[in-house]
Amino acid sequence: MRATPLNWIAAVAAVALVVFVLPQPESLATETTPGTESPRLTELKREVVVDIESRRDFTQQMVDMIYSFNELGFQEFETQRYVTDILEDYGFTVERGVAGIPSAWWASWGSGSPVIAIGTDVDGIPQASQKPGVAYRDPLIAGAPGHGEGHNAGQALNVTAALAVQKIMERDGLAGTLVIWPGIAEEQLGAKAHYVKAGLFADVDIVLYSHVSNSMSVSWGESGGNGLVSVEYLFKGESAHGAGSPWDGRSALDAVELMNVGWNYRREHLRIQQRSHYVITDGGDQPNVVPPTAAVWYFFRETDYPSIMRMWEIGDQISDGAALMTGTTVDSRVLGAAWPQHMNRPLAEAVHTNMLAVGMPAWSDADQRMAKAVQRMLGAEERGLGTEISEELRGRHDIPDRERRGGGSDDIGDISWVVPTVSLRFPSNISGGQGHNWNKAIAMATPIAHKGATAGAKVYARTLLDILLSPDLVNDANDYFENVQKQDMEYTSFLRPRDEPAIWLNEDIMREFKPALEEYYYDPSTYDTYLDQLGIAYPTVRPPGAND
Repeated sequence: MRATPLNWIAAVAAVALVVFVLPQPESLATETTPGTESPRLTELKREVVVDIESRRDFTQQMVDMIYSFNELGFQEFETQRYVTDILEDYGFTVERGVAGIPSAWWASWGSGSPVIAIGTDVDGIPQASQKPGVAYRDPLIAGAPGHGEGHNAGQALNVTAALAVQKIMERDGLAGTLVIWPGIAEEQLGAKAHYVKAGLFADVDIVLYSHVSNSMSVSWGESGGNGLVSVEYLFKGESAHGAGSPWDGRSALDAVELMNVGWNYRREHLRIQQRSHYVITDGGDQPNVVPPTAAVWYFFRETDYPSIMRMWEIGDQISDGAALMTGTTVDSRVLGAAWPQHMNRPLAEAVHTNMLAVGMPAWSDADQRMAKAVQRMLGAEERGLGTEISEELRGRHDIPDRERRGGGSDDIGDISWVVPTVSLRFPSNISGGQGHNWNKAIAMATPIAHKGATAGAKVYARTLLDILLSPDLVNDANDYFENVQKQDMEYTSFLRPRDEPAIWLNEDIMREFKPALEEYYYDPSTYDTYLDQLGIAYPTVRPPGAND
């Protein structure tokens, strides 16, 4: 049965309205010793945790609903509509299509400072369609996209935390503004630099960002990953009959191939920290026509801004050489960008304290069986789900270059260089196996994902109260940002004035698969969970008929 928008909102609102009535405070002003927490703040933190516990069904429904949409970057329109409708029902003012990105939004509630922008990614992975709760490959729709990065759980965490804190702010008259925003097309590193360019964060005091993980963690300072610039090179030649008169043509595809050959020869002489990869996005139309157009899309990854710019310069030089050799012309466009991340130390300290207070979820035997079955299927160590949080908060202001070995990227880096930012990694997935893969979708509409999002919501709700009621935290975060983080580095966007959001990406894929995906949208008015709707017994650890 297909859910209607009204069914979705009615079902979510019904569970979200469960509240606990607690005694009204006599005063919000309490003298405290530096480094300690006031009794009033401690009381409110207890209250908000109880409130979030009462919203478990709401959180679960959001996790499952976004999972069922399975949308790729720049095409997250069902997710946008679903989340923003909920936020508008709770009094948020929503602006859609911000920064020139139709699927983006900026939802705000409250007034005055501090302005706290709470964000997380929402896009999926191509060809990662997978039934949840099933410990083997079993796509919902063969070849379709799916949540193989687990980006379906973060909005549930953020919205649940924001609504719980909103209730306290309304009741107690607390000043402050809450903003909910999405990481659109994070897999393409496609949106956050454009958010910065559009000035969305100009008046924001603090950013709380969340990302799915298999553990609960936070860190400060530089990350071990890379920044990047994502560039598509577009070659133009002249068509001709491939057999009758190829000498009259100029092959743009030849230029693409020569560029790739040139880059692969140059790769040996680049730094060990770099990561670079490409796909041919236009390889011509048919063999008997000399391709008049061709294109190749590169990711240039390095550990710092100067090194990324140098890689980009080399790419431009090789593309010019390829055009010269083939008698073609070349242009380029930036499809995405990500600065290396730097997370705020005072904010990370506050989040870490709240993590330790909340603790890890209480995993059931079924959860652990699910995790170990997935790990066994992947050939990974059968550790199951983690139960502990590190007592040590890790981080370094500056990681020596000799210790860097490169890695992945996240465009939260751009935001982290324009406003104090912290990133919470919350435990909604299973360790083991490769990322950007269907196996990372298995847990993401199961009790593992639901419990992880609820635990993360408790951590961020408590942290929101810290920010709202502890002005010194905001001051300390800003002091670190201005006088430590930015001491030796200033942010300069990789985007050029002519670069626009690549909103055409993934249009064709979603157009192909959306009619089939719609048949699998979650209907919370009829089914308690998405597993129930799909008829999946949890956990399903082996295919039907398989031997024990």
